[in-house]
Amino acid sequence: MSLETVIILFFAGMLGGALNSVAGGGSFIAFPALLFTGVPPIPANATNTIALWTAAVGSGGAYRSRLNVPRRIMAPLLAVSLIGGAAGAVLLLKTPAQTFMRVLPWLTLSATLLFAFGKKLAGSRGSVIERETTPLALAGVTLFQLLVAVYGGYFGGGMGIVMLAMLATLGMTDIHAMNALKTVMVFVINGVAVVVFIVERAVYWKHGLVMIGGGILGGYFGAHYAQKLPQSWIRVFVVLVGAGMTVYFFAKAY
Repeated sequence: MSLETVIILFFAGMLGGALNSVAGGGSFIAFPALLFTGVPPIPANATNTIALWTAAVGSGGAYRSRLNVPRRIMAPLLAVSLIGGAAGAVLLLKTPAQTFMRVLPWLTLSATLLFAFGKKLAGSRGSVIERETTPLALAGVTLFQLLVAVYGGYFGGGMGIVMLAMLATLGMTDIHAMNALKTVMVFVINGVAVVVFIVERAVYWKHGLVMIGGGILGGYFGAHYAQKLPQSWIRVFVVLVGAGMTVYFFAKAY
């Protein structure tokens, strides 16, 4: 790789890791950077996943004090995250690259809209996670998370936004607590997807290792400093990033 490619990938990984730690959308930066440096679409998504998965380690360390979810809620969410992540990764490897690129902008558009209007969909209900959760509510959340996990294993871009949208529709209001829970679930989904991609030899390791270095730095410092910002700023920032990347992918695909 040229020095220019190394610089592009390192800073794309750093910015992607920071974005994911704040709310999501890191793949909106890292994935196009890999395409720009000559990696084909399917391997680019696989390489992007493994790079930003390592960045979640740094994010998780910075958010660990914010994670306060009962075990009976956390356990089923993590279980379906594991199953869905593996299923989505296998589905990605079976999808033709051209089909993937045409589906991509619709995925990012849906994620962005869901995040933007998730709070209104929640209405005045209390959070089913922040208060006593009924078995029916927990079953609904678990099913939705399974779908999100399949989506995440298939394409990581916007997964964090989708999860935050899900938590918003459930009535969660603390963006930092939402980020803590989201980070754990993303780590599980991407982790199992990474195993699938490695076994199937879908990762471009030279590009990925450069991105991993930047992603770890961006993930930790992004999560650390994001907790010092007003929550409204972070929400607006995520919507703007999602909207911008949706326009970009539509222009590229159509």
